[in-house]
Amino acid sequence: MLERSVGRPAPISGQADAGAARATTLITDLPYGPKAAEVAREAVAVALHGAEADLLDDVRLITSELATNAFASGSPPLVLCVDRTNPTTGGLEVEITVTDGGCSHSVPSSPPIPEEEAESGRGLVIVEALADAWSLTTAAHGTRAWCRLTRGVCPSTASA
Repeated sequence: MLERSVGRPAPISGQADAGAARATTLITDLPYGPKAAEVAREAVAVALHGAEADLLDDVRLITSELATNAFASGSPPLVLCVDRTNPTTGGLEVEITVTDGGCSHSVPSSPPIPEEEAESGRGLVIVEALADAWSLTTAAHGTRAWCRLTRGVCPSTASA
């Protein structure tokens, strides 16, 4: 279900192409249960080791929300993919994808605003506020939540 165009593999030290971006991808299964968000946050911390604290905080929050939504609304298996790219233009670009086995109901294209007293329902609102781009694709046999955050790179120059 996870379809990705990863591009070139990360160059081996000393053999880097002068125009190539450095990229790292982490793919891991998440437990189908309340621990999904915790495991996702820990995986992101590993994938983004050495990144700025504010970026790491944003990515951990987004990933936690996406993992929680996948558990609450989807079905197993849950899979997290974190792509970290250092573009040749500088900065850092992070793409987060959480997939699950699908859900039986459709999801709105824009997140609904939860009532002020509601204890849940803010996950996609948070993702929309923090990410430079995001999408949610639902189907009976698979759901894919994706987002991109960039730092130090003009978001309009980043590829989709």
